[in-house]
Amino acid sequence: MQSSAMAIEVADLSKTYKEGLVFRKLHNALNDITLSVQRGEVFGLLGPNGAGKTTLIKILLGILHPNQGTARVLDMSAGSKSARRKIGYLPENLIFPRHHTGRSALYFYGRLSEMSDAQIASKERELFDLVSLTGREHEPVRRYSKGMRQRLGLAQSMLHDPDLLIFDEPTDGLDPMGRSQIRDVLCQLKQRGKTVFLNSHILQEVELICDRVAIMALGKLRGIGTIDELIQNHPDASKATVIVEVLGSAQQVQDATQNCVISRIQTVQDSNDSQSAIQRIAVDASNQENVDKVVDQLRAASVSIYRMERFRPTLEQVFMSIVGSASAQPKEN
Repeated sequence: MQSSAMAIEVADLSKTYKEGLVFRKLHNALNDITLSVQRGEVFGLLGPNGAGKTTLIKILLGILHPNQGTARVLDMSAGSKSARRKIGYLPENLIFPRHHTGRSALYFYGRLSEMSDAQIASKERELFDLVSLTGREHEPVRRYSKGMRQRLGLAQSMLHDPDLLIFDEPTDGLDPMGRSQIRDVLCQLKQRGKTVFLNSHILQEVELICDRVAIMALGKLRGIGTIDELIQNHPDASKATVIVEVLGSAQQVQDATQNCVISRIQTVQDSNDSQSAIQRIAVDASNQENVDKVVDQLRAASVSIYRMERFRPTLEQVFMSIVGSASAQPKEN
């Protein structure tokens, strides 16, 4: 049978919890979630605390079962033993027993994955190299920094060569160097054709490495697509603006652009010498002719253009807009 192009397929998935000891109240952790993740892509799952992300991950891993809907992983039912063998998982706070060294910890998790000693031995050198822990594998894990423990966690998740890797906050709490190293590992996994499904609060990281993202809030899927697709649907995406920074005085800029459509002139760097002063202009870019006209007239007035940048909402702005809209809606019981 030919395998599906999807690594994860979730359809109409709902999960309800009962809260309270006396007056039992239903809480909809997931409400009709439908999404799919293609094989070989890096997919980001975003949402504030309480959005339902962890519940969704637990269903994919088989830790929880949905009240309704279906979840399939690599053409197998989520939670089945055959599916779990094909998944590598890095939880948000993976705690290694303190007596382990890096190497013995990897052996421990390999045996949990039903790997033989020979299979573990054949993979460990490659993995220690991949996560930049070569030379530190015999040190006690208790001496590892958080970044080193996180990289060791990545190694254990990859040890049995899974097709799908699920990472919960893989770069949380790491310094810029640690985050960069984790990103490099994720890029190498993608190059090897692995599917990566990650949950993260660090939106800049998601924007750098993910092919597509899904945004959840209050148990519902609020948006899904590539970064560009989500940005294009942002309310401010239609406000076409080009930011132009120029060298010159505010008066020079105002005189040069008096027949153009601009929304503001702002002094970024003041100076007694007009050749050193920097002015920032917001130019209406809904008509490209207006942008061309501003540039032509600035150059004709001998005003040097220092920098130009077209306005683009960030993933953080998109996220805040979507989550804010969801929070403003009445809650469902």
